[in-house]
Amino acid sequence: MAQNMPQVNAEFGAAPVIEFAEDQAPAGLKVQELVEGDGPMVRRGDTVTVNYHGVVWGNDKPFDSSFDRHQPASFGIGVGQVIKGWDQTVPGHNVGSRLVVSIPPEYGYGAQGVPQAGIGGGDTLVFVIDIISTR
Repeated sequence: MAQNMPQVNAEFGAAPVIEFAEDQAPAGLKVQELVEGDGPMVRRGDTVTVNYHGVVWGNDKPFDSSFDRHQPASFGIGVGQVIKGWDQTVPGHNVGSRLVVSIPPEYGYGAQGVPQAGIGGGDTLVFVIDIISTR
């Protein structure tokens, strides 16, 4: 169990439920594999399809959730198409894995944040990521 990480239900495909036991986010970029998939490993440069649920540390309302939309997302990983925190944590995990990732601002949206999404410049983000496929 990674220190200070939130509790998340460990059922691949289930709508994420995130519970914060700590007020303070852990320092740095952290990833915890809740479910280890047995599919192919995601590699930098792959196109990955995922379901994800993103919240600001300590909040229970998501700023974005493909689970809520019932529509997975696909994008290149490790090639700068998504925030740095994703590019550095998703590769190396297998299809079928559920991850919880804590992303500090320098690996997320930086000092500017994304005000229209409710993300401040100093906010740590938490994503639950289910890796559906890679190619």
